[in-house]
Order: sequence, then structure tokens, then C-alpha cells
Amino acid sequence: MLALTHLPSSKLQACERTFVAHEEIDYERALTQHAAYCDALRACRVRVVTLNVNADQPDSTFIEDIAVVLDEVAVLASMGTASRRDEPRAIEPIIREHREMVRIESPATLEGGDVLRVGRTLLVGTSCRTNHAGIALFAAIVERFGYRVMPIPIRECLHLKTACTVLPDGRLLINPAWINKSALTDFDLIEIPTDEPWAANVCLVNSNMLLPAAHARTANLIDSLGFAIRAVELSEFAKAEGGVTCLSLLINE
Repeated sequence: MLALTHLPSSKLQACERTFVAHEEIDYERALTQHAAYCDALRACRVRVVTLNVNADQPDSTFIEDIAVVLDEVAVLASMGTASRRDEPRAIEPIIREHREMVRIESPATLEGGDVLRVGRTLLVGTSCRTNHAGIALFAAIVERFGYRVMPIPIRECLHLKTACTVLPDGRLLINPAWINKSALTDFDLIEIPTDEPWAANVCLVNSNMLLPAAHARTANLIDSLGFAIRAVELSEFAKAEGGVTCLSLLINE
């Protein structure tokens, strides 16, 4: 497995924030945390390539949003906020080294953080960053490869993966306050502790679960389910409304 990551921009403080308060981000600490995150990916037997092609873009370290990379095709995102619309251009040629590429074009919008793969099903969040036109275009692209697309309403959070991610056995880890559970009746659900609302964002990497060190109760919950855990410190990225999945774009080689 390959993980594309992107160094945090020196302009990270100017990043988009929608559902979190504006706090001061310690940039040097963010760099240290990003390096440790990349080391955690390597410890999960992942080849890590760290880019710096969008250094002037405040949100560029959140590279997951740029594309959805499946085994058969990559879908280049159409970003849901104007400040990020130039980011995909620099990443596209790198992804093209690994996959055939198809683009979502504006005014349709779709961001990678809103797409969760569970087997041959792709859950897609209807969010402030991904619209119905984007979901329709995405479905038209991926259904020819045998994927089923399920739109999932979310609320009070940025992306689907803020509220819902997948565990190694196919169960979904969710924050029920931020997602419409009635749309997930096909899946077994595990609810996170109510006092850790951001903890539903975990990253499945070669059967390991990466999650922020701040979410200790959720870590205990996942451990009790029998899954391997790697905790990483991501305090500065949490201030930027970023989670553990946001910082890498995973590609099966």
C-alpha cells in the first residue's frame, strides 16, 4: 500500500474551519506531529511519499479530499470550497502514475473525505462540501466497475468520515449525533463514547486502526473489539478540523 501525504503548509493557520472555533495552531508542532503520523503509517507496512506541491495552499495537508482512489479508477475531486479548488491540479499527475483518472467538474462538488468504501459499497456523505450533482456524477463513474453508491445524510460536521468510518470486520464506527442512522440499516454499527464526538474518524491501514491519541475511551473500545491500535498525536490538526484519515491518500499498489 502507498500513502501520499503532504507537508503542512506554513499558511495552515489560514485553513478553512466550519464546525470548530478558530484557535492558534502551533506550526512547528504540526510538522512534528505530521512526521510522527507518517512514521505510524510506515509501521503499518505502508510506503509513504510526502509531497510539497501545494505549499501555498493552507489546507493542502488534508490530501485525502483531493481524490477517491479505487482499485480500478481514481476520481479527482471537485472541491466544495473556493479556497481549495486549485489543490487537485498539482496532485493529479501523481495519481495518474497509479490509476486511470476521471474528474468531477464544477458546479458538481465531491471531496474524498465524504467517501467511505465498505467492500463494494461506497457511502457518500451529503455534506457542505459534496452536493447531489457530485454524487450523481461519481455514481455514474464507479457503478460501471460494480460499486454501489449510497448517499448518506450528515449534519453538524464537515465530511462523512468525520461521523463514520469502517472497522476491519466491516462494522461502522459512528457518531450518531452527526449521521442519519436510518440510512445505515444494512450495516452493524458501533457508537463512539458521547464525550469524544470527533472519535468516529479512525483510519484502517492493513488491519491496523490509527486514531488520535486524544480519544482514549474510543481506543479502549476498539481494543476491546480485538483490533490492533496505533495512537498518534494530532492536536494541531484537530484545531484545523482535520482527522486521522484526512492526512493521507491511500492507494493499493
